[in-house]
Amino acid sequence: MRDKFKYWLGKAEETTDRLTSTKWFKRMSITTGVIWNLALILAIVLVTVGVFAASVGAGYFASLVDEEKLRPKEEMLKEIYSFEETSEMYFDNDVYLGKLQTDLERRVTSLDNVSDYAINAVLATEDEYFHEHEGIVPKAIFRGLMQDVSNADTQTGGSTLTQQLIKNQILTNEVSYERKAKEILLAMRLEKFMDKDEIMEAYLNIIPYGRISSGAHIAGIETAAKGIFNVSAKDLNLPQSAFIAGIPKAPYTYTPYAEGGVVKEEEALAPALDRMKTVLFRMKETEYITQKEYDEAMAYDIVADFRTGEKRSYSEFPYVTVEIEKRASRIIMDVLAERDGIDPVTLKENNKLYEEYAILADRAVRSNGYRIHSTIDKDIYLAQEEAQKSYESFGTTALGKGYNEVGEVIDKEYPVQLGSIMIENGTGRILSFVGGRNHEIEKLNHATSAYRSMGSTVKPLLVYGPAIELGQIGAGSPLVDVKFEYMDGNDIWSPSNFISSSEQGIMPARDALAQSQNLPTIRLFAQIQQQLPIQYMMNAGFTRVEESENNNPSSALGGGIEASVEEIASGYAMIANNGQYVAPTMIDKIEDADGNVIYEHKTETKEIFTPATSYVLTDMLRDVFKTDRGTANRANRLLKFDADFAGKTGTTQSTTDVWLVGYNPNVTMGLWLGYDTEKIKLSKFENRDLPASLRVNQVWARLMNASYDAKPKLVGTAEKFKQPDGVVTKSFCGISGLAPDEACKNAGLVRSDLFNAKAMLPTEKDDSFTSGSYTTIDGKRFAVLSNTPSDFISGGGIGVSQKYIDRMMAPFGGDASKLFPGNSKFSSIVASAEFKADDAAPGSVQAAINGKTITWSNSGSNDVVGYRVYKGGSRIASISEAQSNSYTASSPGSYTVVAVDITGKQSAASNSVTIAAPKPEPKPEPKPDPEPKPDPEPKPDPEPKPDPEPKPDPEPKPDPEPKPDPEPKPDPEPKPDPEPKPDPEPKPDPKPDKPEKPEKPDSKPDKPAEGDAT
Repeated sequence: MRDKFKYWLGKAEETTDRLTSTKWFKRMSITTGVIWNLALILAIVLVTVGVFAASVGAGYFASLVDEEKLRPKEEMLKEIYSFEETSEMYFDNDVYLGKLQTDLERRVTSLDNVSDYAINAVLATEDEYFHEHEGIVPKAIFRGLMQDVSNADTQTGGSTLTQQLIKNQILTNEVSYERKAKEILLAMRLEKFMDKDEIMEAYLNIIPYGRISSGAHIAGIETAAKGIFNVSAKDLNLPQSAFIAGIPKAPYTYTPYAEGGVVKEEEALAPALDRMKTVLFRMKETEYITQKEYDEAMAYDIVADFRTGEKRSYSEFPYVTVEIEKRASRIIMDVLAERDGIDPVTLKENNKLYEEYAILADRAVRSNGYRIHSTIDKDIYLAQEEAQKSYESFGTTALGKGYNEVGEVIDKEYPVQLGSIMIENGTGRILSFVGGRNHEIEKLNHATSAYRSMGSTVKPLLVYGPAIELGQIGAGSPLVDVKFEYMDGNDIWSPSNFISSSEQGIMPARDALAQSQNLPTIRLFAQIQQQLPIQYMMNAGFTRVEESENNNPSSALGGGIEASVEEIASGYAMIANNGQYVAPTMIDKIEDADGNVIYEHKTETKEIFTPATSYVLTDMLRDVFKTDRGTANRANRLLKFDADFAGKTGTTQSTTDVWLVGYNPNVTMGLWLGYDTEKIKLSKFENRDLPASLRVNQVWARLMNASYDAKPKLVGTAEKFKQPDGVVTKSFCGISGLAPDEACKNAGLVRSDLFNAKAMLPTEKDDSFTSGSYTTIDGKRFAVLSNTPSDFISGGGIGVSQKYIDRMMAPFGGDASKLFPGNSKFSSIVASAEFKADDAAPGSVQAAINGKTITWSNSGSNDVVGYRVYKGGSRIASISEAQSNSYTASSPGSYTVVAVDITGKQSAASNSVTIAAPKPEPKPEPKPDPEPKPDPEPKPDPEPKPDPEPKPDPEPKPDPEPKPDPEPKPDPEPKPDPEPKPDPEPKPDPKPDKPEKPEKPDSKPDKPAEGDAT
């Protein structure tokens, strides 16, 4: 055998020698050598690059974790197990409210009480090498990194259970390389402090599992098992375990429940069922289950196991719970940041830091065992809740479009919502609020988190308060309620009052505010605009108010200015608190689990208005509640108690929102009503619903009465607002606001009201008055000239000067003739502007006749004050241009009409129109006509009987005069000429001074009806 082996070995050597001696083999050997050398060089390069890349990577990794301090074991374990402690909340005065009810429910369990199927399903799906690695799997990390760098469609991830535990309990969910590097470092460190069973148990208790059948969001496998299948985690079977283990990858996609806790439709449920099958397949591939178990689980009807109809364990006070949690989290943010050496300003300005600490604070406030003491008075809160629920006239629930949780457009019901809040003036403590009508229908807190246009509630804060502070007005200073037009860019803005026809002319500031008239408010705002009144609001806590809105005149009406009920109520509480702003608060203090106070609220004030301005403004706002025309008068009448209330109402455009804010020396309460979508107006169902202004008055009064029942001494205080130093009562001329002169006194126009003495006193002497005579052109009053014809002059007595008109109408101008309408307090005063007349005679008119009524067209000239009617060569009537262009004649003859301008010039005569004389018939005599049959009565009939001939007398009634006048004197006019004799001008000029202008259409506007805003 050995010989044979030697023989074949020799043969092989001979063959090798023969082959290697050939030329082609020698050439191949050279090529192979070159390739080998190149391969060696390439390997060296790759190793060098790899080492360099590894060095760079290590350096980059080190830079990412450079600021991460070395956490001690105790600190890491405390944060890992922080889910075991639950925070508690308290009403005011340490009245227990309950455990902190976040939207996340968790039941803690031990690893011994978890099914082996569930544990194995987690391992097969989330961390196949859990028992082998030391916190991380390098190849998984590199795989995830390459997928991220290449932006691959498939992202498999690379986190172990340990890494996920670190991310959820110590770090945040921020997507960044820095967070990932810290996660890797901390995961490796945690593995030194916890064994695998401890890590698995912690993971199963903290991991989120989406939503359960009650609609609550959950974390922890025990909560998931109970909520989804109504079994304990230890009793989960294989398909149930596979279903639950698949959820954490995408909790709200793979949960079987839609919002509200109902089981999803088949199509929406399919991804969760597919995920369960994937988990089962991985369990089979990793040999946690057999093929038989896999087949049985795949055939299992998991849908039949889903729990339904579970009632959610909601807090009795959902709005309060959520609001306290939100505010406590924001406070804890600052506490945690300060602990780490970060000041509040930096935290607010650095978005990355803000996001990180927001997550940390939210986690802490839910699980660190804090004791949170709120300012909410339980008695007032319960009373207000009951009051709003018992009110039956909120209005019609509207139908509209909305969005579900996945962003799909759906049909949705929109009830009328409300938000209210009550604040203690001196401390800013929020005593109570109503967040909405039903937390299950709409979770938005309409008292604290809904921002809507302020409407007229902005007026005291942006216009009247600053105007008093800046010395522009006192409480009774005159303002102008007259329409105007304003060029806003390329558009013309023509604002009006709530009642669009209302123009009250000169009116006191306190009346304009109480009646919420828009026009005087806009005019007043324009007078102080250059002094930036918007800054008063910005300093008073209105977070959405920007300085640029100072340039918009409509801001005076709330246009473009949004605020929450809380901000508005806080702004009015500032007025009640002598102009001192105190930021509102709902948290008194926070204690940690050991009873240490980590936060306590401190009241800080900031002066917005001086006490004098605040009192004058409050006195004006009393009229909103106390006077007959005040817009909150009805609410005041509905109160069951008497208190010194002041405040303001507001209505936004098209009645989208209505507001009412009222305050007394102790408390302020603001209220808003509206729909959640601004597309639906409160006036939409006006034929079936009460007026929105009435509803807001009723609800405000109902909530205030309920609050009084709960805390009568606080809410129903008998204390009055006290007049501070610097507020004085001074006299002034009611139409100008200046110090009254003799003319003002003689006219009975002296008024008196409150002033901030340091800002403004009426010291300048009044110079407003002139003669009250006027004439009209195109329906507007103008001052008479020296040559204005006396037959077209009206008025007399008291008038105002052009200087006065220019000052009062600035800066927008307007129709000065409306400054003193007939129903105003100053109707005896005449406001007439000066008219610049030309030297041309007016254009002639065209006359017509119908029966005995003569009519004529308007003159084409713009300075006509009236028309004169002539019969033959005698003037028989003067008709003002403000009257109708007609005259009823009383006798036959030829008539003409001329136009007269403000300087007395006349136009050429119109065409002649004639009233024919009656047909020849016996003229009526004092005695009966002897031709007809004699009257059997001895007394003559004063009116002759009809002639037996077929044609009756064309004039069925006798002439108003007892006898026809045989003289060619003019017939009596319906309105006597103010002059006893005919005009000395003998006849109108038969020829016009200039060609007749085209006929001007009669376009005199009717005078608007007067009204007041509501």
